[in-house]
Amino acid sequence: MQIEETPLVGVKILTPKRFGDSRGFFEECWSKKVLAEQGIDIDFVQDNHSVSTEVGTLRGLHFQSPPHAQDKLVRCGQGALYDVAVDIRNGSPTYGQAFGIVLTPENGKQLLVPKGFLHGFVTLKPDTEILYKCSDYYAPECDGAVAWDSCGIDWQAEAGLQGTPMLSAKDAAAPALADFKSPFQWDPATGGLLEG
Repeated sequence: MQIEETPLVGVKILTPKRFGDSRGFFEECWSKKVLAEQGIDIDFVQDNHSVSTEVGTLRGLHFQSPPHAQDKLVRCGQGALYDVAVDIRNGSPTYGQAFGIVLTPENGKQLLVPKGFLHGFVTLKPDTEILYKCSDYYAPECDGAVAWDSCGIDWQAEAGLQGTPMLSAKDAAAPALADFKSPFQWDPATGGLLEG
């Protein structure tokens, strides 16, 4: 497993090793043991699978607040998507900054989005599938969102998005980052989150 750091501490790119032949390939896309050996010790409890039929479908920017905050490990099963994490840890030197990457089945890359970050994506091809692991169960009372166009992400330049994306009613009504009160606090001692 190749693990790359990003400019946002805690957000990582994971690329599994592939073994291919004329039939296709095999990869181990997640191993608790392998990641723990690399310092990533997360207990994932739920797998999610989403399909977006239209190019330009944007889902996000989402988070789940404590006590049910979630780490996510995101990959693309079909099509292509531009996947984004935004730091919302109060006090973090990178608060409000975003990191994005194109995920496809061909490149095999995965994005690890820890607690304390918004997550969202836009589809680049029809019938795009996103698959992601979560470290806590879905808790509707902790579900939240921030406006997709309020974090300085240039979706047009990065993802080739033309015009307004396709949004859910919830995402279209989400508050701007400037009006948002984050429930997460950065811990300068660890570079992660203050717990409790």
